Amino acid sequence: MGYTSIEICAGAGGQAIGLEKAGFDHLALVELEAIACDTLRFNRPKWNVINKDVKEFSAKKYKKVDLLAGGVPCPPFSIAGKQLGHLDERDLFPEALRLVRECNPKAVMLENVRGILDIKFKEYRRKILSELYKMGYQCDWRLVNSSDYGVSQLRPRAILVALKKEYFEFFEWPMKNENPPLTVGELLYDEMSSLGWENANNWKLGANSIAPTLVGGSKKHGGADLGPTRAKQSWALLGVDGKGLADAPPINGSKAMPRLTLKMTALIQGFPKEWQIVGKKTAAYRQVGNAFPPPVAKAIGLSIKKALKQYEQSGSKKQRLQSQIA
Repeated sequence: MGYTSIEICAGAGGQAIGLEKAGFDHLALVELEAIACDTLRFNRPKWNVINKDVKEFSAKKYKKVDLLAGGVPCPPFSIAGKQLGHLDERDLFPEALRLVRECNPKAVMLENVRGILDIKFKEYRRKILSELYKMGYQCDWRLVNSSDYGVSQLRPRAILVALKKEYFEFFEWPMKNENPPLTVGELLYDEMSSLGWENANNWKLGANSIAPTLVGGSKKHGGADLGPTRAKQSWALLGVDGKGLADAPPINGSKAMPRLTLKMTALIQGFPKEWQIVGKKTAAYRQVGNAFPPPVAKAIGLSIKKALKQYEQSGSKKQRLQSQIA
C-alpha cells in the first residue's frame, strides 16, 4: 500500500525529494514563489504543484492523506533575524495547524531553524504541541544535524514530528549514518576538475572537512554569496572564495581561489546531481540556500513510514489472532 503526503512551503523540492525517496506520493505541493514552482515542475512534471500562499490553501479535500510536511519560514526564529516568533507575519505555524485540522493526517513533519528551540520560544512551542495534543497527536521536537545523514555540512535543523497516538508508539528517530559524510573536496572534485583545472587534486586535499552551514537564502540578502564574514572565513579555510558564485568551474591556468557554482551548492545541500534549479543565479541560489536537505527528509520520512506500517501490521496480526480464537 502506498503512502501519501501534502507539503507546504515546498521551495525547490529538498523535502519533497527526500519524502519521495522514502516512499511517499505527493498529493499536493504548495509554494508561494513562482520560480520555485518552476523548479518543481521542471524536474517532476507530474507533481501537483500549487503556486499559492499557504494562507489561501485549504486541505479539506485531502481527508485520507498520511503525512502533512513542510519547512515553514525560518526568519521569525533565526538568530540572524529579530526572532519575533509569533509576532512575525511570516510565522506559518498557525497555518500549518489549521491544515492539520482540515485534513487530519496520520503524521506531521515540520522543519525549521535551530533558533525555534531557544528558551525564548519555550512557551510558543508549548502552545503548538498543546494544539497538536488536542487533535490526538503525540509529538517530539528534536535538533538534527544534517551531517549525521550523509550531508556534507553540519546544518542543524529543528524537526517537529507528530503522529496520531496509535502510531506514535512505533516511531523512532532514524539512526545516524555509520560512515561520515564526504568532505567538500571529495564531494565536489568531479565538478571542480570538469574543465581541466590542474590544481583540482591539491584543492581536494585541502578541502578535507565538511562545509559550514550553507546560508544566503534571504530575499534581503544582496546577492549569491555564501553568507556573512564568519561563513566566508570558514569557506576560505576549505579553499573556497565565498564572496560569490561562479558561472562555471575553474579552467586550466586559473590561479584564483575557486568559487562554487550553483550546481556545487546544490550538491552540498544534498540535492541529487540530476536535479535542476530554475532561475537566474541569485534567485536560483536562494532556492538552494533555503532548502531542507533531501537525505535528512528521506531518513525521517522512512522512520514515519515504518511507524505507520508497523501499526498496520500489528492491527492485522491482532485481527488474525482474534479470528483464530473465535
